[in-house]
Amino acid sequence: MSRLNINIPPGVLYLIKHTPHLLFPPVTVYVFLFLGHVYFPDSTVSLIGGWTEIFLHILSLPLALTLSVWYTDLVNAWNAWKLGAVMAKSPSLWEDPTPGGFLSILRMSKAMRSGYPAEQLRHRLDTLGHTFNMRILFTDRIFTAEPEHIKAFLATQFEHFEKGEDSRSTFDSLLGTGVFAADGDLWKFHRTLTRPFFNRDRISHFDIFDRHAEEAISQMRERFRQGWAVDFQEVVSRFTIDSATEFLFGKDIGTLNEPLAYPFYAFSSSNNTSNTHSTIKSFAHSFTSAQMHTFHRARWGKHWPLVEFWKDRTKEEMKGVRRVLDPILVQALERKSGKQGEEKEEEGVKEVRDREVGEGETLLDHLINYTDDPVILRDEIMNLAVAGRDTTASILTFTMYMLSQHPEILRKLREEVLQKIGGKRRPTYEDFREMRYLRAVLNETLRLYPPVPFNMRQCKDGALLPPIKPGDKPIYVPPGTRCAYSVLVMHRRPDLWGPTALDFDPDRFLDSRVHEYLTPNPFIFLPFNAGPRICLGQQFAYHEASFFLVRLLQRFGAIELVEEAMPLTGRVPKEWKDEGGIKARERVQMRSHLTMYVVEGLWLKMEEAEEVTEEEV
Repeated sequence: MSRLNINIPPGVLYLIKHTPHLLFPPVTVYVFLFLGHVYFPDSTVSLIGGWTEIFLHILSLPLALTLSVWYTDLVNAWNAWKLGAVMAKSPSLWEDPTPGGFLSILRMSKAMRSGYPAEQLRHRLDTLGHTFNMRILFTDRIFTAEPEHIKAFLATQFEHFEKGEDSRSTFDSLLGTGVFAADGDLWKFHRTLTRPFFNRDRISHFDIFDRHAEEAISQMRERFRQGWAVDFQEVVSRFTIDSATEFLFGKDIGTLNEPLAYPFYAFSSSNNTSNTHSTIKSFAHSFTSAQMHTFHRARWGKHWPLVEFWKDRTKEEMKGVRRVLDPILVQALERKSGKQGEEKEEEGVKEVRDREVGEGETLLDHLINYTDDPVILRDEIMNLAVAGRDTTASILTFTMYMLSQHPEILRKLREEVLQKIGGKRRPTYEDFREMRYLRAVLNETLRLYPPVPFNMRQCKDGALLPPIKPGDKPIYVPPGTRCAYSVLVMHRRPDLWGPTALDFDPDRFLDSRVHEYLTPNPFIFLPFNAGPRICLGQQFAYHEASFFLVRLLQRFGAIELVEEAMPLTGRVPKEWKDEGGIKARERVQMRSHLTMYVVEGLWLKMEEAEEVTEEEV
């Protein structure tokens, strides 16, 4: 929809597409009444007219919808019975008696704005089991935090589950035809092209990380010396997008060249830079806003144009993003067109053939060898930019949040850094292989605060989810059903991780608990998904986060969370303290768009450490 040259509002396009379905019930009523008047003039039908006829036409729409839902329920129940399966449990009608589950949608909207992530979902899972069905907008959606069922979506029944048409419609304005929203041959095309850029040789060259980490840490150190707190989330978002764009496209977009923001109370015009405008600031704001709009429309599925009737909000925000990314694409195309003696090939997507990646060649240069389609190229840039910035930024943000709350873990981690690397030397790929505690800290952060807390698949042609308990029947998933899963909820289940599941304890990845919980069931830990669509950039993210943390801890020895630097809208609600569990311990609010983030930023102060000599280490 978003690529039509004619700027037709999305709501109008939606109505045009669904007009036949909307007209069929009233037209059926009209034909029925007309035939009654013509062929049965003495019958009761011939007496119907006026307001009664108008009422019947209006009533035909909800009646047709009700009959359609009932028919679908009967067909699904019959198919489940034939296969010896059952339908997933659903909440009682009393929990949400509104048509289409509108009350549930309102509750979800409120939870997204001010609640704790996945809290509503967790409560339903506690009462209905770890896989249940909920009817939203008259269609069934399956929700799960059950590792065996997530395993079916991602691996064992991969061929039965895809991103699906609903997801492509929802994410089209942001991700287009890129790898994260694509299915089938187009997904394989993108996957094949990007894989060579995440091999060991490429992700273990740390020059890019070192250069941008030095710039980010220098800016933070200057602010700390001036006595200001720094929004660490903003800093690492800039670090990761600059690193990712240089790694993938050969040129960073320079977000670290902009001054850092000051706390909200720094109103002096000489200090506060938050209101200054630039292309880079517009990019950062638009990038985040586009993801936020996309996330909010996801709960409406394919019906999202009805809530963005006159304007595609994501598409509007993407203009600021493309002002920065499009020149990168143009330059890459110009480089290719300027090459001499190159065989001229037909425009469009070329067959993916085995081809060695050239020395110094970027992913974009490599991609252009297979397609000249600017839409595919632009979408791939956007997909990789989202992944390159947000995933690692989320890991680093929540790792530093946890280190600020657990000084003993910070001390132990810093000791490993100094023992293995020292106070000045740049870390290497081999160093990270030996730094078991660093990896455990990152894994524990990924367990409690996974960057992508929720995800979705759509069942293509019907499937059976395996029974969990002996004697149970499998769960039937009808064709077209959207299936949402939450690794955030799964990662925090005490029955999967033990009684300390809600505690931040990196040692669980080093001691006997690994063999007790994780080894027998590796699908209980899925921060980067699994199966054929497992994140190609997993090791890239681990190395980038590890590199930045090592460089940071070589410079700083203490970390403090500065709550007074947070705007009031970002502070933890007082009622959280009374509700117990992990929620009562939180000192920041967190929410999710495509990835999890801290509301209004993670404001920290750090204390510079004394220089450590090699002899002291």
